Amino acid sequence: MPASTKQQSQSPAAELRLDKWLWFTRFFKSRSQATEAVAGGLVHLNGERVKPARCVRVDDRLVITREQQRFEIIVTALPVRRGPAPEARQHYLETAESIALRQQQQERARLAIAPDGRPDKHARRLLRELRRG
Repeated sequence: MPASTKQQSQSPAAELRLDKWLWFTRFFKSRSQATEAVAGGLVHLNGERVKPARCVRVDDRLVITREQQRFEIIVTALPVRRGPAPEARQHYLETAESIALRQQQQERARLAIAPDGRPDKHARRLLRELRRG
């Protein structure tokens, strides 16, 4: 084995596939779910829609939409494995705006009163507007 190849394999990676990074940091339960989310346009890297094989580097900005939640994060490190949640949180930093927006959405959802029975057309429109913000 050439010396240059041996050196590269021992040094930590400078980049990691986006779908792997999302799975390692526990934004998605499986790598296939992460791949589908990226391919479906629910994950943007530095403001661009990208493919799952795109490489993530330190200081990249990600916008992740998962169900009704939206996360804006900055990559701070590249994990080597899928570890426990506290370890996964050390690899990114969520922006203050993202945290504030998610807390507002949670508060609105908490204050929303569930109607008795199936909502009519008018009530469904109101509920849809509440979810969108």
